[in-house]
Amino acid sequence: MRMVRGSEGLYMVNGPPHFTESTVLPRESGKNCKVYTFSKDGTLFAWGDGEKINIINVTNKRLLHSFNLPKAVCLEFSPKNSVLATWQPYTTSKDGTAGIPNLQLYDVKTGTCLKSFNQKKMQNWCPSWSEDETICARNVNNEVHFFESNNFNTITNKLHLQKISDFVLSPGPQPYKVAVYVPGSKGAPSFVRLYQYPNFDGPHAALANKSFFKADKVTMLWNKKATAVLVIASTDVDKTGASYYGEQTLHYIATNGESAVVQLPKNGPIYDVVWNSSSTEFCAVYGFMPAKATIFNLKCDPVFDFGTGPRNAAYYSPHGHILVLAGFGNLRGQMEVWDVKNYKLISKPVASDSTYFAWCPDGEHILTATCAPRLRVNNGYKIWHYTGSVLHKYDVPSNGELWQVSWQPFLDGIFPAKTITYQAVPSDVPSEEPKVATAYRPPALRNKPITNSKLHEDEPPQNMKPQPGNDKPLSKTALKNQRKHEAKKAAKQEARSDKSPDLAPTPAPQSTPRNTLSHSTSGDPEIDRKIKNLRKKLKAIEQLKEQAATGKQLEKNQLEKIQKEKALLQELEDLELGI
Repeated sequence: MRMVRGSEGLYMVNGPPHFTESTVLPRESGKNCKVYTFSKDGTLFAWGDGEKINIINVTNKRLLHSFNLPKAVCLEFSPKNSVLATWQPYTTSKDGTAGIPNLQLYDVKTGTCLKSFNQKKMQNWCPSWSEDETICARNVNNEVHFFESNNFNTITNKLHLQKISDFVLSPGPQPYKVAVYVPGSKGAPSFVRLYQYPNFDGPHAALANKSFFKADKVTMLWNKKATAVLVIASTDVDKTGASYYGEQTLHYIATNGESAVVQLPKNGPIYDVVWNSSSTEFCAVYGFMPAKATIFNLKCDPVFDFGTGPRNAAYYSPHGHILVLAGFGNLRGQMEVWDVKNYKLISKPVASDSTYFAWCPDGEHILTATCAPRLRVNNGYKIWHYTGSVLHKYDVPSNGELWQVSWQPFLDGIFPAKTITYQAVPSDVPSEEPKVATAYRPPALRNKPITNSKLHEDEPPQNMKPQPGNDKPLSKTALKNQRKHEAKKAAKQEARSDKSPDLAPTPAPQSTPRNTLSHSTSGDPEIDRKIKNLRKKLKAIEQLKEQAATGKQLEKNQLEKIQKEKALLQELEDLELGI
């Protein structure tokens, strides 16, 4: 079931498989509804009609409560449906005295107001609960206040650092963990620390700590098992001038104290990072267009490279077995649906002009929508099967707008994972060929033949890259065997070079002078030692170049070594000319 809000009113729609208007909530006509929300398990629904905030039980259609809050614009249920949080814009009186509290917490059973707070900013307005509602936390004046058992009259614990800008509670059961971000100031770096509730005191209280200089803001993402956090650190301005969008770095922090910078092979912005529900891997979409997408494991090593393409978002299915890579916003809406167990492409549908994407809790269906105010024309939504079929389509009339659409949520485990199918499911909706916009051609070229030239050549996924002497893409097992073979080969080469570093000097490029291969000695032990070390470095560079030629992904420091080859050759030549 889906909820739809727009200029035609607020109403529920059944399906899939049958797409009819639901009778759970009679259609609220008019344009007064500004906000709605479901509870986490989908059994309760709350909305504002411009005068009151109403709560109904979706199962029996019974109205539970109505609160007189005409200006409320944000609603949120606590995880176990005990509390409804509401927020309205903060206002102060003309004489400068403090305004009335604008964040209210209501008991869903009794309808009484448990507590009211002043919350000036809309950003991070809602308190954060643990999944069992044992603890609840708010950021107040740069420190985190903790409440227990929904008793908001007593602050049970406080986490106080220099200036906490943001925090995120971990998902799942006890022990509860919290990630906090403190921005840098006066030359000191920014940092993210992980704590286990309620152990906040003492120099060694933190489970893990990661500091970084390039950060004006961060996004912290816990995995489902609460064992690690991914931190996207962003600056507002890229001082190198390479990007209009600032600069981003991706950091990994584990609760066991381990931390690392995730090395991304392509330069450019980080568009999206998502955890798989298994908590053992994550996908990053990054780099200047066409963007790369790569799956990494918990050691931050690349597991699979999807190549490049027009994409800026990634979405794992609720069961974690399907991944959608998509290009929305200023891109054309192309989607790639992947089976991430076998790294096999399932379908490539196109959802043009989409501003919203959501997986259905059943893990089979997808919702895409074009909503105002992001786009005010061609508003509407589509229901897809992941195999690429459009099962239902609704277009808003030309004089209307669609503001919001979303699935009714369900708890994990309600829908079992099904076997992935690659055959497109049948649909009654006629398929539409996406309109392909022709490229602009200046008047001087319009009567001349069109040449097929691309600004960028898309890089194929790693299992579809042609191998030398073999045009067939590699299977997952073959890829794993190839990586093992390359690792063994590299280890043998390193062992050989350690035993006899100067027995086989590095073959020089054709442009290198003949005397760089000479084994002449200067008689000066210091110069001979330098020459020997330079040859050893050049040999190592040659081995790295061979590994790169076989398709192995090199680390950043290895790429930097290769870039130093020319300078090392020049230094070696100068030393040997002086002999």
